Amino acid sequence: MRYISTRGTAPTLSFEEVLLTGLASDGGLYVPESLPSFTVSELEEMASLDYPSLAHRILLPFVEGAFESEELQSIIDETYAVFRHSAVAPLVQLDHNQWVLELFHGPTLAFKDFALQLLGRLLDTILKRRGEKVVIMGATSGDTGSAAIAGCQRCDNIDIFILHPHQRVSEVQRRQMTTLSGPTIHNLALEGNFDDCQAMVKASFRDQSFLPDGRSLVAVNSINWARIMAQIVYYFYAGLALGAPHRAAAYSVPTGNFGDIFAGYLASKMGLPVAQLMIATNRNDVLHRLLTSGDYARQTLEHTLSPSMDISVSSNFERLMFDLYDRDGGAIADLMAAFDDGDIALSEGAMANARMMFASHRVDDAQTLACISEVWDKTGYLLDPHSAIGYAAALSAKEKAELPWVTLATAHPAKFPDAIGQASVGTTAHLPLHLAGLFELDEHFDVLTNDIAAVQRFMSEHLGA
Repeated sequence: MRYISTRGTAPTLSFEEVLLTGLASDGGLYVPESLPSFTVSELEEMASLDYPSLAHRILLPFVEGAFESEELQSIIDETYAVFRHSAVAPLVQLDHNQWVLELFHGPTLAFKDFALQLLGRLLDTILKRRGEKVVIMGATSGDTGSAAIAGCQRCDNIDIFILHPHQRVSEVQRRQMTTLSGPTIHNLALEGNFDDCQAMVKASFRDQSFLPDGRSLVAVNSINWARIMAQIVYYFYAGLALGAPHRAAAYSVPTGNFGDIFAGYLASKMGLPVAQLMIATNRNDVLHRLLTSGDYARQTLEHTLSPSMDISVSSNFERLMFDLYDRDGGAIADLMAAFDDGDIALSEGAMANARMMFASHRVDDAQTLACISEVWDKTGYLLDPHSAIGYAAALSAKEKAELPWVTLATAHPAKFPDAIGQASVGTTAHLPLHLAGLFELDEHFDVLTNDIAAVQRFMSEHLGA
């Protein structure tokens, strides 16, 4: 398997090289040169597999040349053994044709554990093999940080620096990051918003001269292809459980950076019958506005009850644009250069292609709370605010109500006690036993000004691995 950049001029890389590279040298994002695909008979055979076995079947073609089959299966088994539910990604039915795919049974109670527990083990294996040390630099709007640290903290060859917007993540999200300590773990609270954190990470990847010789940056956010790759699996797992390949399902995805829903798009390209992918956004609705108008336009970022979706630029949308423009890297490079200077409009052909698979729906804070309350009253099931946005969007799809709808429940409700309290459901979401003492643990983080020179100076002075 070889990987190419969405902007067309970066070198073609192997999986191992892509894992260690993250952002392409031309500023683009890496995608497979071609996708593996599965026939109807192969999907029928896969329907009986448990989650780790299915993951091996789907992921093996992507890591060709980097991992042997048995080695990959061992890594996958170890990855998902730490999840608290034996099904790994269980489906829960809430209504006729309405299902919730619970993606919060990993160590940090968020869907990002699926990818980052795997990515950490893949990195660990490759770095030991190569005898190298790297620096992880990532930005988080809430869940990526703790999942990245939990997935990578045991590796002796990695220094981890995670930026989060100061006082703009939930207390549980913050504590999940800042109570994980060690000489190579650094939590940086940036006096800015998530977009500031993300911009700083991207700028640092473009110019890594602040690092000493022999060190390079590795991305753990969703610009790293391995993140997207791992998330493809649970679309197949849910679809097969609901009747694939002989029955198509639709998926509603709480969406910020577009990585999670892009994995669903890839699953459809690989043979899984997907009837529709619903882009569910909060007030920061850049993708909803794009799909309805064709204009890709930034707006001022707003702080909401669903902080993991508080994003004004969806980095992974570039990967979809690459396909919408017939994989013309030059066209994407021109569009993204124009986007750096202001808003852009996608071509009519590109938008027509996008609307064949994607729909969108915007859910504000009041509607989010109403959804949490109504679902609790009707079913006794407690949604976190992000999952509630996805569920409300699924219910809005009246013209496709005959389909089985799967809402991706991306986080455990205990991570957002303030939102649950505002929903007035008369109950509290309790942290699982393995996190019961979270509020008694000491926190470790540094508050830094929104200045890239200050952040890079801190990083260069605190390398320890």
